[in-house]
Amino acid sequence: MEPSNQGNVRSRMEEKLSRAFTPELLNVIDESDRHAGHAGHHGGAGHGGETHFRVQMISSKFAGRPRVERHRAVNALLADEIAGGVHALALELKAPGE
Repeated sequence: MEPSNQGNVRSRMEEKLSRAFTPELLNVIDESDRHAGHAGHHGGAGHGGETHFRVQMISSKFAGRPRVERHRAVNALLADEIAGGVHALALELKAPGE
């Protein structure tokens, strides 16, 4: 019996974001189950349905950076996951005190 891949994408995303942004708050929420039947729900092979995520993060590394720059930084960091089957990535990125 093969081990479940459920949680692997989320875990990788959490690890990468933690290392790169040392956030005060980090929530990586798998919302894939809310999108059953929608385009892109099944994702790539081995993703176990992990296709739709919401990232809520507060990091001092976002201070003074405009929203689009914050989003570009996170998207660049998670490029492998996006290319590998993540269909949707909602980002809520703030600096402390925002």
